[in-house]
Amino acid sequence: MIVVTGATGNIGRTLVPLLAAAGEDVAAVSRGLRPAEPAGAEPVGVESTGAERAGADEGVRRARAAGRVRHVQADVGDAASLRPVLDGADALFVLLGGELNSHGESPHALPAAAADAGVKRIVLLSSQGSATRPDAPSHTRLRAFEAAVRAAGPDFTILRPGAFASNAFAWAESVRTRRTVHAPFGDVALPVIDPADIAEVAAAALREGGHAGRTYELTGPEAISPREQVAVLSAALGEEVAFAELTREEARARMTHFMPQEVADGTLDILGAPLPSEQRVSPDVRDVLGRPARPFAQWVARNLPAFR
Repeated sequence: MIVVTGATGNIGRTLVPLLAAAGEDVAAVSRGLRPAEPAGAEPVGVESTGAERAGADEGVRRARAAGRVRHVQADVGDAASLRPVLDGADALFVLLGGELNSHGESPHALPAAAADAGVKRIVLLSSQGSATRPDAPSHTRLRAFEAAVRAAGPDFTILRPGAFASNAFAWAESVRTRRTVHAPFGDVALPVIDPADIAEVAAAALREGGHAGRTYELTGPEAISPREQVAVLSAALGEEVAFAELTREEARARMTHFMPQEVADGTLDILGAPLPSEQRVSPDVRDVLGRPARPFAQWVARNLPAFR
């Protein structure tokens, strides 16, 4: 059995049916009672909507009907609530809620509980910034969780994605209602990653050999700026979408509604003044999956109903 935390998030919604379709029994963990309910915003993205959510929900329903998936209400920030779920599990996928990046119980609690339960493999979703900005307060907790997973005993794989393509969901309402996108740093390009690629890499690391002790940096296939992303949206919609640039302060005020202040500041540092290592295209998606990472245009095509 594989335990997936954050099962209703924009990675978990893809990861759970992927694992079930591969014949794995899955315990899908979230705080809510129903797998169709959206989870809270993640620190590096926003909750999926539209076609992506509907398709993933259908995949979960099919998997549950086949008896492969059971939904479990528990809190990744409370290791005690997960101990009954971990009993009998072979592998664990750990996705931290946004608030756990700033406070919470010891980072060692969950990996230790997994080791005590006999879990053989842990896959942790971390962040590229944990490596590229080792002194940044915004990534202190993630670095501590990485260290805890490494020290716990089970085999581990750490995933460090860069910026998510699905961050564009934050623009959906203004695109639908006003055909306008408000975002900072319009001409700063980053190789945004499709969450579906992260889910596929996670599935490989959870199920296959050869990933123990590895850390994968996950990016998209090319750097693309917010202004260029808006151009892709415009082309897909067949209508002009305007770009209105926010100041850093305006963007921070919006972001702190759904993420801790230090995480917002760290995110804006990367978005506004990325290091060369943060703009570099990583080969790790191709190396793990045997194909290139999906471009932003492919993510848009799959999720276009959210913007119509």
